[in-house]
Amino acid sequence: MNSTIKVGLIGYGFGGAVFHAPMICAVPGLELSVIYTSNEEKVRLTYPDVKVTTNLDEIWNNTDIDLIVISTPNSTHYELAKRALETGKHIVIDKPFVIDIAEGEKLIELARVKGKHLSVYQSRRWDSDFKTVRQLITEGTLGEIYTFEAHYDRFRPEVKERWKERNEPGSGTLYDLGSHLIDQALLLFGKPLTVTADCLSQREGSKVDDYFHVILGYGSCRVILHSSSLVRGRGPRFQIHGSKASFIKFGEDAQERQLLAGQRPGMPGWGEEDHSDYGEIITSDGEVNQRVPSEKGGYEQYYEQMYQSIVSDAPVPVKADQSLDVIRIIQLAEQSSKEGKTIKFI
Repeated sequence: MNSTIKVGLIGYGFGGAVFHAPMICAVPGLELSVIYTSNEEKVRLTYPDVKVTTNLDEIWNNTDIDLIVISTPNSTHYELAKRALETGKHIVIDKPFVIDIAEGEKLIELARVKGKHLSVYQSRRWDSDFKTVRQLITEGTLGEIYTFEAHYDRFRPEVKERWKERNEPGSGTLYDLGSHLIDQALLLFGKPLTVTADCLSQREGSKVDDYFHVILGYGSCRVILHSSSLVRGRGPRFQIHGSKASFIKFGEDAQERQLLAGQRPGMPGWGEEDHSDYGEIITSDGEVNQRVPSEKGGYEQYYEQMYQSIVSDAPVPVKADQSLDVIRIIQLAEQSSKEGKTIKFI
């Protein structure tokens, strides 16, 4: 295979324009070759030399394209990925993977049969704050974890006319932001024993969940994942309490803000948090023992690993079966909230 991997990007909304295209272009060996979108003018502002098409056949039938990236509404992921695999392309699907477990299983099997790499873009594994948390837990700094709490709160009181807020399968905050938090929890702790959740619509006129509180049970450990669209003053992003120490972290990874401001990987300060956002380790006597410099974030590392998967058959950065467990937990959380009870993870 040629060492240059040509990429077709399907979808150029917020996700495609902000999180995918810049990362693809930042990785040596990847070439953004064609974008499927009806908004050619938007593409031309940043990528004047990239081909734009409104005909998917120009992507399916283009034998030069090795990798297809799908950044479209959640309900379209399965059909687009299935078609892409059938035409012999490697696949990256934006989170969430799919909205139907059986369809996800079919895609995984089809990728195996076709001998193609299939991965899900769970970019927030490469957030600066999460990388820091993962390092502290992995190295045992906090000891045995009793409580892990992660928040993804926003203040967005107005309901907007967009697919994520329409009453359709795969919409709502649990599928959107919950996908990130659940994936992070699975990466740290593995599959839970139980799922307990409260999901609801709080904003006037909201047709989908815009609040969730999910508790994953791991024996004596509880993993609490929370999001609300009506939070003006945000509290800690992470609160982790272990047998040796606690870790409290305010502030969020800077990469989304940097991307919106036009900053790109390799530029000064890319992926770096402000010192004021560094988390604190608190000892048993309640005193701050140490301020922990945050790891450097790097969404581009996802696509660096994806490139190596294609050219050297290295493991994909995010396995599809891991992302299928994210969907299982989302669906169990919905069931738990509806029935008002704790559900065993199967």
